[in-house]
Amino acid sequence: MNISISITRLIELGLNQKAAEDLAFRFQAIVQAANTPGQAWQTLSKDLLSSDHPFDVHEYFFLALFPDWREQPETAPAWLPVKDIIGTANLSQFMSSLNITDVRDFHRWSTTNYEDFWNKVIKKLNIVFTKMPERVCSLSKGVESPVWFPGSALNIVDSCFTAPASATAIIHDDDKKSISRVTYGELNELSNRIANSLVKLGFNAGDAIGIAMPLNKYAIAIYLGILKMGGIVVSIADSFSAEEIAVRLNIANAKAIFTQDFTAWGGKKLPLYDKVQKIGSIDPGSNAANARIIVVPCADQVSITLRENDCPWQDFLVENNQFKSVPCDPMTPCNILFSSGTTGVPKAIVWNHVTPVKAASDAYFHQNIKADDVLAWPTNLGWMMGPWLIFAALINHASIALYSEAPKDRGFGEFIQNAKVTMLGVVPTLVAAWRQSKCMEKLDWSTIKVFSSTGECSNAEDMFYLMHLAGYKPIIEYCGGTEIGGAYISSTVIENNYPSLFSTPTMGLNFMIIDEEGKEATTGEVAIIPPSIGLSTTLLNTDHYQVYYANMPKTADGRVLRRHGDQIRQYPHGHYSILGRVDDTMKLGGIKISAAEIERTLIGVPHVIEVAAIAVPPHDNGPSLLVIYAATSTPLEKQNVMKDMQKLINTHLNPLFKIHDIVLTNDLPKTASNKIMRRILRKQYMETH
Repeated sequence: MNISISITRLIELGLNQKAAEDLAFRFQAIVQAANTPGQAWQTLSKDLLSSDHPFDVHEYFFLALFPDWREQPETAPAWLPVKDIIGTANLSQFMSSLNITDVRDFHRWSTTNYEDFWNKVIKKLNIVFTKMPERVCSLSKGVESPVWFPGSALNIVDSCFTAPASATAIIHDDDKKSISRVTYGELNELSNRIANSLVKLGFNAGDAIGIAMPLNKYAIAIYLGILKMGGIVVSIADSFSAEEIAVRLNIANAKAIFTQDFTAWGGKKLPLYDKVQKIGSIDPGSNAANARIIVVPCADQVSITLRENDCPWQDFLVENNQFKSVPCDPMTPCNILFSSGTTGVPKAIVWNHVTPVKAASDAYFHQNIKADDVLAWPTNLGWMMGPWLIFAALINHASIALYSEAPKDRGFGEFIQNAKVTMLGVVPTLVAAWRQSKCMEKLDWSTIKVFSSTGECSNAEDMFYLMHLAGYKPIIEYCGGTEIGGAYISSTVIENNYPSLFSTPTMGLNFMIIDEEGKEATTGEVAIIPPSIGLSTTLLNTDHYQVYYANMPKTADGRVLRRHGDQIRQYPHGHYSILGRVDDTMKLGGIKISAAEIERTLIGVPHVIEVAAIAVPPHDNGPSLLVIYAATSTPLEKQNVMKDMQKLINTHLNPLFKIHDIVLTNDLPKTASNKIMRRILRKQYMETH
């Protein structure tokens, strides 16, 4: 290989003359000894480049080796697995037991022989049954409504406590920002106390109980305690407004909700109970208004005045720490999560006691989670990654690392360092902020084995930057949805890793790419091929079949296809990139939301007749940007309208949803049936901006 390096350019990027000359000389020696650019980069990233070199220098060398990186991303591996990783990986060992050596062959086997595959998975993950199943899957109700493990009984929480009682389940920062630990035994006992407390208050198996609080050790114990007593968790983000919390409690018919008196965020104490209790005045006769609120203290004890029927934590929690979990049919609901549809009303997606097997198996095969790993993923129980994190860690005997503040500053990076995190999950927007502020540079993230990214389309340069923060560790891209219980597409630690690219469908689940005519294509819409554990079978507030199966084409050999809605591209060598959503649902700040939900929130801005919300990709292929088209009755000042609309979104939806731009217009394009054609607006905006 003949690759030239400019010493002048290295000096411009921050090196002195001597350092630039030395680095250029050593680079040439590495290149001459390597057979391929990939091998050269493997040596360069491991033995030559370090955190002492500015990131721009890292990127300069990478581009020297892979000049076509941006145009041909699957030609530029930023990480290559070594023999030791390949030999010890969960996926490799599982494949070896079947005498399979190729990832694609194994994936094909896992979907073709799905009953055998899932049977082996539940044994490998030590899923605990109180009554063993008659078989793995029954399709007597059709492939759209599979019944998993018929004839059996289990409570999935039992599978979360098969690790030694002395092993660490949770690592968290305390009030003094030092590291504290909760063992599996301690977490089990606390969740038992919560289950007993709920029973004492009169709650029964099958009751829906909400959680709207930060993801901390109490939230995890509460989540597990509700499931232990046979209850159903209603997952609600604590950042939602009182109106949105009420909507979700009403849909789920929740009888109670756990929250905190305050949340600590950015050095401030923000009232949370005060917001939650306002649901009583929003719709006084509703189920939400009558839901009992159980209040967990932000500090030592609840110190605020509660409504008459509400219960402070110190009065709620009983001492009895022994509880036998309630056995359930595998298809019994255990969690109601919400994902926005195109109607403006959030879809209420039901997870059952089998869904967590999908989360845990994905973590096992793709993030390569092992016993004693430490998983950190800044998230919330209101987003599917909160429950995912609980099951992915605990079923695999790993630890959950929880940070109490926003993950945007160096304090979070120091926590990751001090907690010795081995898998760090991110949302791409977060990485972009780290890159701009440089707040995570020169930390010791050497314990990190793998990153994982989800929630939005990621930017390749940002992901490359993230890899460099830990001395180049792979990023497992992970894309799926609440209605999947995990991902349909990801990557593995036994294959070359390319920033922002996916390498394989997830094990046990298959999909195909279809064009507008429903034919197989290399660029188009994702269609899931059922069955698979994790795929939802029930929606509380709409027809599940109509949402996911109605009017879908079939494969050439007659198999049923399930609608998903992502746009995707497959590259010549088999890797994939996600292009966004094909419908009017968008992801902003890592949270899925519909255009209709945003639009209904913006009703009432003076002189604005109607609005349309669209998401557009930025020029660098990063996370989606929110653009509002507003039809007005009189000329308005754009900045004032944007300020008013952002305030409404902050108050009634979520302050994480930031407006990128507003376009003022006389009218909006509509169909003959008077539906706004957002796709036309999206096309117009991308052509003119």
